[in-house]
Amino acid sequence: MDVPVWVWLVTVCVILAMLAVDYVGHVRTPHAPSLREATWWSAGYVAVAVLFGAVVWAVWGSTYGGEYFAGYITEKSLSVDNLFVFVLIMTSFRVPRLYQQKVLLIGITIALVLRTIFIFLGAALIENFSWVFYVFGAFLLYTAWTQVKAGSGHDEEFHENAALRLTRRLFPTTESYVEDRMTTKVDGKRYITPMLIVMIAIGSADLLFAVDSIPAIFGLTQETYLVFAANAFSLLGLRQLYFLIDGLLDRLVYLAYGLAAILGFIGVKLVIHALHTNEVPFVNGGEHITVVPEIPTALSLGFIVVVLAITTVASLAKDRADRRRSVESSEGSH
Repeated sequence: MDVPVWVWLVTVCVILAMLAVDYVGHVRTPHAPSLREATWWSAGYVAVAVLFGAVVWAVWGSTYGGEYFAGYITEKSLSVDNLFVFVLIMTSFRVPRLYQQKVLLIGITIALVLRTIFIFLGAALIENFSWVFYVFGAFLLYTAWTQVKAGSGHDEEFHENAALRLTRRLFPTTESYVEDRMTTKVDGKRYITPMLIVMIAIGSADLLFAVDSIPAIFGLTQETYLVFAANAFSLLGLRQLYFLIDGLLDRLVYLAYGLAAILGFIGVKLVIHALHTNEVPFVNGGEHITVVPEIPTALSLGFIVVVLAITTVASLAKDRADRRRSVESSEGSH
């Protein structure tokens, strides 16, 4: 896939423009978005991502277009799982709903920068060391297994990571929020506020999620441009998605199993690709192994869409059945 420098520049400018719209249009005046507002903006971001995919499809062909859509849908579905942790962080830090948009947006901006670094490091590894596909594949299979073991259960408490503990140790922190300020002066001394702490928490948490998602999308496409774009567009719409499905997260009880199936599928795809490009001396004498055909992009895209559809429908059906039983049990007790 030949992507001219000017196309990279235009893409980056579009992403920066979308960020600017968020910062100027939403964060400058703190407010809790309504369901209507979250719905329209979420639809707008998805439309931009789909339009980008259509351009890729038209200019570079269906193969790359399919790879982009498979990557974008995977990243979007993994980001829904991230939202569980975001809810825990917001609850743990008791962030006023009025300021949650700003927390999410700056946290996501931090994550976007860090993920971009991860993407280029991953691309460099893949270009120079073909054996890294074995590592990525094995890691995704392990991650899929941990998702199955976790099932629909999510931790009810957020535990601070090393970055947050170090921040608290190095900088004096106020006990309470000071509107939406990240720092403030108390008796002439500069303090950071919980607002900055929670932004670091969101950004560092998403960086940990990137450890799963970056290998996953490299299993669907090795084109750095598509990996970058799919990650950027999925992250940019995450703030609106948070407010849109905030009340629906607990109803997606089978999401972990769906994500496990997707990650496991991509893990197998990566291992097969590693065998096809094998140069490891102790595996078949360093010769390629092509007995098992590589999984085509169309099959990957179809599998991901079907699994997500089944997961969502089954989750909502179980939630509806549980609610009905709860009502019947309550009525029977009277």
